[in-house]
Amino acid sequence: MAKRKPETALTAEEQREKEAAEQGGSMPLTEHFREMRNRLAVVLGAFVLFNVVLITRAQTIVGFLTDMGAAYGYTFIYISPSELLLQQFKAALTASFILCIPLLLYEAFAFMKPGLTKKEKAGIRFGLIFGVGFFAAGAFFAYKVVLPFMLQFLIKQGQGTDYVASVSIANYISFLLLIFTIFGFIFEMPLLSVILSRLGILTPKVMRKIRGGAIIAIFVVAAIITPPDIFSQVMVAVPMVLLYELSIGLCILFQRRKKAAEAEEEQ
Repeated sequence: MAKRKPETALTAEEQREKEAAEQGGSMPLTEHFREMRNRLAVVLGAFVLFNVVLITRAQTIVGFLTDMGAAYGYTFIYISPSELLLQQFKAALTASFILCIPLLLYEAFAFMKPGLTKKEKAGIRFGLIFGVGFFAAGAFFAYKVVLPFMLQFLIKQGQGTDYVASVSIANYISFLLLIFTIFGFIFEMPLLSVILSRLGILTPKVMRKIRGGAIIAIFVVAAIITPPDIFSQVMVAVPMVLLYELSIGLCILFQRRKKAAEAEEEQ
């Protein structure tokens, strides 16, 4: 007599998908709320845990950020008794939030997953992975390239004068976070282009046609967000132009894949 094959244990997510499939792809509303609550609890729990750990390292985080400015001659002050302490809390909260973003995106995707088609799941995975990756690349570019030029240029404005670069710690950290955020979103250009292309709003042909105007716009943006020296503007504009060209290449790639898939379906 043939031996019965042992059943493998299903994960909670696989069990939920199986139950949804057995019920025709639908679940009771109360079950959806329970699932959402559980996933939010996981994210909030992780956020609290990160805060507990990072609050003990908040002074190190603030020191890491101020070391960059100190290397160019800035000195830092706090102009209210609680300012430094509040900035340490702000640094820990911000770092905890950043660390929780991948988990938050995963939990959101896992919650929606049972109701998505295979193609939609693949598209969302692509968006999540590359979205986080491009944002991190933009923040890293700001840290390594943009901020050193900005800080060096700005402190030079006080040389030969009676002014001293004693900067409020709150203003300095807010400035850094703003620059990190701006360049994080700038580096999302290829992903945004792919999404618009898949929606039929943007095509490689249109992007090639407006390339000249787009490059002029990029240099204008670079001139706005960088100090008024040509070297800093070029250092920021050139990567943005390369991102635009990468966007065109990705749109072409996905357009070809879409046409190939449509051709296979017709056969």
